[in-house]
This record gives sequence, C-alpha cells and structure tokens, in this order.
Amino acid sequence: MKTFTMKFVILALFVAGAYGCGLPTFPPIVTRVVGGEDVRQHSWPWQVSLQYQSGSNFYHTCGGTLISSQWVLTAAHCISKGRTYRVYLGKHRLNENNEPGSIGVSPSKIIVHEKWDSYNIRNDIALIKLSNTVQFTDAIMPACLPTSGQILPNNTPTYVTGWGRLSTGGPLANILQQALLPVVDHATCSRSDWWGNLVTTSMVCAGGDGKLSSCNGDSGGPLNYRNPDGSWSVHGIVSFGSSLGCNYYKKPSVFTRVSDYTSWINNAMAKN
Repeated sequence: MKTFTMKFVILALFVAGAYGCGLPTFPPIVTRVVGGEDVRQHSWPWQVSLQYQSGSNFYHTCGGTLISSQWVLTAAHCISKGRTYRVYLGKHRLNENNEPGSIGVSPSKIIVHEKWDSYNIRNDIALIKLSNTVQFTDAIMPACLPTSGQILPNNTPTYVTGWGRLSTGGPLANILQQALLPVVDHATCSRSDWWGNLVTTSMVCAGGDGKLSSCNGDSGGPLNYRNPDGSWSVHGIVSFGSSLGCNYYKKPSVFTRVSDYTSWINNAMAKN
C-alpha cells in the first residue's frame, strides 16, 4: 500500500509539472517579422474563443485566456446581459467543427468588474467560471499571471493572439494569429498626439507603428509576455483601439494591465 501511494504521488506531481502555467508542449515560433502570422498549432494553449448563441448556432465574439482549470480571463466589454455564452478551448481553426483536442464549455458564472465604466473604458476586465473543470492537455493549459504591480519597460516584445479581423472591416481569421507588438510606455502613450488622457496607468499600450495591431474580434484576448524563465504570462487583455482603423500610427492597441488586477482576480476566484 505504501509503495502504491508513493507511486501515485509521484505520478500526480509529474502530471502537474507537465502542464505548469505558461509552458506549452509546443512552444510558439515567435519572430520579429512585421505582420500577423498563423501560429504553430497549440502553441498558445490558453487562448480561448468566447462565443455567443444566436438561434441554434454559436458565433465567435471575443478572445479570452485560461488562467486555471476553471477560470477564464476576458474583457468586461465582451459581456452583454441576456446573452448565452460558451467558451471554446483548444481551438486552432475557428471555423472547424469537432476539431481534435478542442472542447466547448458553458459558463457557470460570469463576474464583470464592479467598477467597469463602459463610457470611459475603465476596469475592462471580467472572469468566467467554467461549469466543468477542464483537464489540461497539450492543447489546453493555463497562462501564468504576472507579478502584482509589474510594469513592462518601453519596447518590451509582447505578442497579441486571436482570431480578430485580418484588416479593418475585413473577415475574421480562421487560423489563430499571433503578432509582435512592442510595449509603448505610459509616458509616450499618454502624450496628446497619442492616446492622451484616455489611457491610464491601469492599462498597457503596445504597437502604434501604423503597421500592426489587434483588431475587432481580438477583444478580451491576451497580450503575452515571455518571462525570463521561459514561461508565458498574460500581461494584458485586449480592450480598445482606434476608431480610425486597426493599424493606425500613434494609436497603439490598448490593453487592461492584468498586473494591476491580480488582487481582484484572486479575490473573485476565492469567493466564487
């Protein structure tokens, strides 16, 4: 009995270690090329598709990030009262039904930040509790959360991922996309000819070179940062961009800064 118990403990530790946060089995192939590109399949296994029901079908509306076996992080502006949602995990091709390794899970609870201000776009963050605990696989595993208060320096390489529109007014991507977006520090992003006072220190700006940005359909998805130890953290949640277009000079994509909300996230999960 003692030997069996010890073997079980060792196996449990092995499984937990095999699927630690932010360490995909198939690491993303990240480059410095300008322009979005198809991702390596299952290289961002925390990326989810948030879908809403219309009639008998579900449609992609936003992205999201798996942060534990039962919780997904997304943007508050992605949530509308009265809508029925599901979270699709492990997807690569958005339009492929019954894709191997992917599962759709209904939410059991959706928690929108109590100070979400849609007019000024403040506190654009929400949590979705899944109705079932998901099993981690090569296709489904969580991202790490950043250290509370952590701020990435100007020009830090980060990557946005999602199935958002490939161009302003264009179609949604079918294959999950990734794009390099260097961080723009708050001092720059808050200049009058950039975003001015629309951005706060609770946000992260990235991009703004007029060549690449997040776009409609990417909302709620992650801004990914590779930590020095090689793991990936979700440092931002796609929040808003320019109404003039998805790739507009001096109008970088703006993300909710996750490191400013780690206490809120932890408290919400603990209470629910």
